[in-house]
Amino acid sequence: MRKYLIAVTLIAGFSTPALADEIFVMLDMTTKKCVTMKAQPSDMTKFKMLGKYPTLGEAETAMHTMTECK
Repeated sequence: MRKYLIAVTLIAGFSTPALADEIFVMLDMTTKKCVTMKAQPSDMTKFKMLGKYPTLGEAETAMHTMTECK
């Protein structure tokens, strides 16, 4: 029983920080290209936010469907 409790604690400890990340899809206004960022940029005049996603995979999938990114 104790080894299961240790295993669950370790799994939760390693997976929790990964769940806290957010990925931003931004349109770079100077190059007119879409990029993904792990943090929201401080200079919002250069970037336009197109969405916020929990994982990189979801952000890249959404980026391929956005008209600004084509």
